[in-house]
Parts: sequence; structure tokens; C-alpha cells
Amino acid sequence: MVDAYEDPGTPDTRGGWWYLWWLVARQPGRAAAGAVLGIVWMTLLAAQPYLMQRAVDGALVPGRLGALAGWAGVMLAVGAVTAWLSILRHRTMTRLRMDAGFRTAKVVVGHVVRLGAALSDRTGAGEVVTIGVGDVKSVSDALTMVGPGVGSLVFYGVVTGLLVTVSPLLALVVLLGLPVLALVTGPLTRRLQGVESEYRERQAVLTARIADLAGGLRVLGGLGGKGLVADAFRADSRRLLDQGYRVGAVASWVQALAVGLPTLFLAVVAWLAARMTAQGELSVGQLVAVYGYVAVLVGPVTFFVEMAYDLNRGVVAARRVVGLLRLAPDPDEGTLPAPAGPAELYDPASGLRVAPGRLTALAAARPADATAVVDRLGRYGPTDATWGGVRLDAIPLAEVRHRILVADHEAYLFAGPLRDMLATGRPAGEGREVTGDGLRRAVHTAAAEDVVRALPDGLDSVVSGQGRSLSGGQRQRLRLVRALLADPEVLLAVEPTSALDAHTEATVAGRLRAARDGRTTLVTSTSPLVLDQADTVVFLADGKVVASGPHRRLLAEEPGYRALVARDTGITGTEATTP
Repeated sequence: MVDAYEDPGTPDTRGGWWYLWWLVARQPGRAAAGAVLGIVWMTLLAAQPYLMQRAVDGALVPGRLGALAGWAGVMLAVGAVTAWLSILRHRTMTRLRMDAGFRTAKVVVGHVVRLGAALSDRTGAGEVVTIGVGDVKSVSDALTMVGPGVGSLVFYGVVTGLLVTVSPLLALVVLLGLPVLALVTGPLTRRLQGVESEYRERQAVLTARIADLAGGLRVLGGLGGKGLVADAFRADSRRLLDQGYRVGAVASWVQALAVGLPTLFLAVVAWLAARMTAQGELSVGQLVAVYGYVAVLVGPVTFFVEMAYDLNRGVVAARRVVGLLRLAPDPDEGTLPAPAGPAELYDPASGLRVAPGRLTALAAARPADATAVVDRLGRYGPTDATWGGVRLDAIPLAEVRHRILVADHEAYLFAGPLRDMLATGRPAGEGREVTGDGLRRAVHTAAAEDVVRALPDGLDSVVSGQGRSLSGGQRQRLRLVRALLADPEVLLAVEPTSALDAHTEATVAGRLRAARDGRTTLVTSTSPLVLDQADTVVFLADGKVVASGPHRRLLAEEPGYRALVARDTGITGTEATTP
């Protein structure tokens, strides 16, 4: 089975069927073992009616008790071997399905990581959740065809061959029965593909909406929009429910036919055999054998219909997985080396220069302008920014991500123990243990000691997704702790103190300056408490640098800056661009 640290391989994304075949091909030994065990297991099932026929015709007569006991012993031995093979087959197929499920999950998670920030622009969170929760299981269930599927086909041929020795007519009826079943159930399984695909798409949309609502309930409550959103959600839920009923209706017919048609079909075979026995064309032993063949054929024939059902669901799920895997990450054509040491970051679009080894604050008249600058400097989108005179998009993206960290004030907080959540910011390969002085320093710098103390188990306390059990200020400080633990060469922090009270904000600003002393740091903020700690403050208006210098000098010399920082609304945006 695929190991947690093993490379899952490169999936075949040409289509759903190709992806399923790739999963089989990744474990050929196990797939072959499952098929062989399935064939032998079912063949031994067919041997029991044959042995019964021999026992009835050749030993069920007076004076042949020893022969009867011998045949009974053979049947017991074959039954024991059949049971043992059934256990091995089931164990092998379970491992086959688990490998397919884990491998698909690893492929999906790995691709999501490669997409990175581009994921939210290409698909919704609900789509990813739906694939991870439902489609992965459907894909793994479809691989059941490898063992029992192949075994059932071979078994069907073996029984048909044995029936030829009893009656060619019965063999012909059995041989023609499977195509008839396929003709009856085929249209339903194709119909199931269509309704299942539509249901999955709507389910993904609704799942994304649930996540959005869970994260925005406080805002909706403040705006008085809970009722409106609840009504819209109920309407969407009803539509999904109706679609689910349509899926269930088709699936119920498929499953009903999977049980009913094989039983009806094989009842016809048994009736013909009984008629032929009554007419003297078959012996009693042959009749018993036919009954036995009919009994053991019910399972494989039923499985054919169920296999078609599972395969259709698996193909639908595999197509959704392939659709996600086909999403291409942002192009990375960087080949130039990054600066060997601290270097200046420059954004030509705004004119901003971030000096190496210093704390720079960016105060923007429009917060969106500051965010756009940080995105360009962090290479989250098209950029012509340079780092040490080298264009950022000419440097390999992995190098940029390793040395430049963008710490957004709304970055996602993952569910789980607080210690593990804080460790998610550490670069790959540097370990996930966050203990000792580094952790204490980061918590102290972000003034988050009270947050840790307030939790029942401290750093081992379980935090809900996005930290919904915490206040806005607590979440913001934990995001800062995570960024500081990553200890990047260049830290670009977006509004790291906007949700804090004045006293805590002043504390964090002073400690952040000390903690990042000698390291390149850019902070976007309009808080005087933060700006006063910066080595250089850059004032941005209409997306361009208007002025730069110490905070107190800008207050005295730059009316627009003073209007922004002091919240003096009597000065207009036009005046803010005038020196």
C-alpha cells in the first residue's frame, strides 16, 4: 500500500477510464493476485455442484457408504479451501481499494499544494472538499472489478462449459443471459452517470457555500442578513435534495434489477432443468448439479450489474479528480539565481523600494493598493518587481517562496492542535516541531501569551478551522506567531495589528521591530503606533509612492499622510498627492 511519504506517481489525466486504469497499473502484483484469487475462489464454488452430482449419481446407492463418505470428505476439503481463498481474496481487494483511495488523496493534495495561491482562482473549496470526501471513495470502490469482476467472468465461462456436459440447451440459455442483462441495465447505468455528475457539481457548490457561511456568520449577524442568506441556502438545499432523489431513483432501479433479473433469469434455467429431468433427459444428479450451478451463479451475475453501477460511479468520480488535476499552476519559468544575501525589493509599478535589513511600513490611502503591492513583491500574480536587480518572475518560484513570506491578516488557520497549526508556516524540510525558545519568542513577540493561557490545554488545545472559536484579535496574533516561526529572510506582513486594541498593538509593534532587527520586513498599516516603529514609512496614494521618510517627519510635512494617519477627513484625496 502506498506509504505516506512515498511518491504516488504521475497520474494519467486523459480521462476517467484512463485514471482508473492508472490506479490498477500502479499495483500490478496486487491486482494480479486479486484476479487470480477471484478466479480460483469462484471456480471452486462451481466445483461443489459437480462434486454433488458425482456423489448423488455414483455414491447415493445402497452399499456404497464408503464412496459417499469419500465424496463428502472431498466436498468438505474443497469448501475449506474455498473459505480460505475467500479470506485472502477479500484481504487483497481491501488493500487494493485502500491503496487506490490513499494514492488518489495524495495526488489530489499534492496538486492542490502545487496550485498554491492559484487554487482559489481556478476552482472552489467545495469542489475540493467534495472530491476528498466522496469521489475518492467512489474511485476506490470501482477497483472491485479487478478481483471479483475478472473472477466472475471466468466463473461464468466455467459454469457454461460444465453445463455443456449436462445439456447444451441449458448452456446456451446461460450464455445468452448475460448479454440480455447488459441490454436491460445498460441504459439505466448511462442515465446514472448523467444524474450523478450533475448531483456532484451541485453538491460542490453547496459545500463551498456552507464553508463561506460558517466563516461569515458574525458579519451576517451584524448586517442583519442571516434571514436572507438562510432562505437562499434552503432553496439551494431543496434543489440538491430533489437532484439526490433523482439519483436515488435511478440507483434503486439499477440495484433492484441487479438482484431481481439474475434471480429471474436463473429461475428459468432451473425450471428448464426440472422439466428435462421429468422427461428423462437429465438424471437426478444432473438436476442437483444444475440447481447448484444456478445457486452459485446468482452471486456473479448479480455482481455484473453491481459492477456496472460501481464502475459508472467510479468513472464520474475519476473525471472530477482528473478535472482538478488538469488545472495548471501559475507558470514558473524562472532560471536565474536569487540574490545570495539580503537585497533590495523594488516594485516599478508603485515606485516602492524595500531596503534590506530594515523595517519598512507602507501606508496606503486605499488598502487595496497596498495589497496589490505586496502581491507583486511576493509574486502572487503577474509582476515586474525586482529583487537585488533580478526580476522576481525570473527566479524559480520555490526559491521565492522559501525566502519571501507574505503573511496575510486573513490567512487560513487550519483545524487541529494549536501547536500543529502554528507549525504549518515552517518551510518543508525544516521539521514541524515547534518547541523551545523559538516558540516562546514568537508567542512573546505577537503578545499572544494570554491566548495560549486562555486555552484549556495550552498549545496542545484543539482549535477549530479558521480559529472560529477565537476572537479576531486572537486569530490575528496567532497568524503573526506562525509567520514569525517561519523565520523568513523577507517578511511582508499585511495589516498584522488591525484587529488589536491600542495597548496590544503598541506592544506588538515594538516587539516586532526588535524581533526582526537586521532582517528585511515590510508592514502595511495606517496605525501611528506601528508606523512610529518603522525605519522608513512609505506613503502610497493612487497606487504610487508620494513620499517616504520617518513617521514624524511625514506627519509634519505631508498633509495627505497626516490626513490618512490622523483620520483627518477634512483633507481630500487630491490634496494627499500634493507635497
